Amino acid sequence: MKSKQIALCGLLCALAVILLLLGGVLGIGMFAGPILAMAVLLPILEEYGPKTAAAAYGAAAILALLLVPDRETALVFAFFGWYPLLRPRLDRIPSRLVRLLVKLAVCNGIIAVLYGLVLRLMGLTADLLDASRWMNLLLLLIANVTFLVMDRALNRLTFLWHRKLRKQFFR
Repeated sequence: MKSKQIALCGLLCALAVILLLLGGVLGIGMFAGPILAMAVLLPILEEYGPKTAAAAYGAAAILALLLVPDRETALVFAFFGWYPLLRPRLDRIPSRLVRLLVKLAVCNGIIAVLYGLVLRLMGLTADLLDASRWMNLLLLLIANVTFLVMDRALNRLTFLWHRKLRKQFFR
């Protein structure tokens, strides 16, 4: 049974990295690749639990940082890819409004750390960022909407896994 678990995790991690590679190569976007990679790792979380899923995410993130030529795609996955591990805990929050606010706080915190790191590494100054304040706010709004759509998609994919796909893989 353990060999089946290792094989499935290895296969899904490899598929996640391939999707990240294709996201950069085909230009399907720096967000589409990481979202698809997160979706591919969902069965590991659902079947083997958060510890195994965290190990699979870590392996995929390290491989992505080493192998994916589009660094921004790899960094987006490295920073956001663990969100499916946190999502079940956040979904237990009883109030829908509080749950939404906490999810948006997580999203904005990740964005702040990620782009703070990227901007610092690139050596961009605050003057350049202040000049485009409205554009940055618009991009942040789009990122938040994309995050909420991704959260909803992960919820639907989890439901689909339990209702239809699981039967095809585990007989």
